[in-house]
Amino acid sequence: QYNKSDLPGVLTRAQLDAHLNSLGRPSRTAAAIDGAGVVESLRMILEQAILPIRPGREADFEAAIRQARPLVADMPGFMDIRVLRGIESPSHYLLLVEWDSVEAHEVGFRQSPNYQQWRELLHHFYDPFPTVEHYAPIEF
Repeated sequence: QYNKSDLPGVLTRAQLDAHLNSLGRPSRTAAAIDGAGVVESLRMILEQAILPIRPGREADFEAAIRQARPLVADMPGFMDIRVLRGIESPSHYLLLVEWDSVEAHEVGFRQSPNYQQWRELLHHFYDPFPTVEHYAPIEF
């Protein structure tokens, strides 16, 4: 999130991305004085799944998930994706996808042609099939 976007002479989001966002992460601008972009930057749903990969197929899965990433990243409502490999259980991966709403995932992505391609690339690696859950931040 790039703050203070309402000030005169600030760089555009594209300029900031070029200088600061070499990984191509989702970005947005915000201006607290009028609230533009602030609520959107705080609102997020986290999709979580433990992906149990068939032993011996980890390298193939990792190549496939890299190939599949653009399929989800191009979707409206997508914010970020991370995949972490288990240390104690190296055939287990933790999938974390940030969405701006559950609907962006459950309706927008899951009912899209991109999801059909995602399934073809990834679902045959799972044993058993993972459970997907959504989480919302709490205030504390």
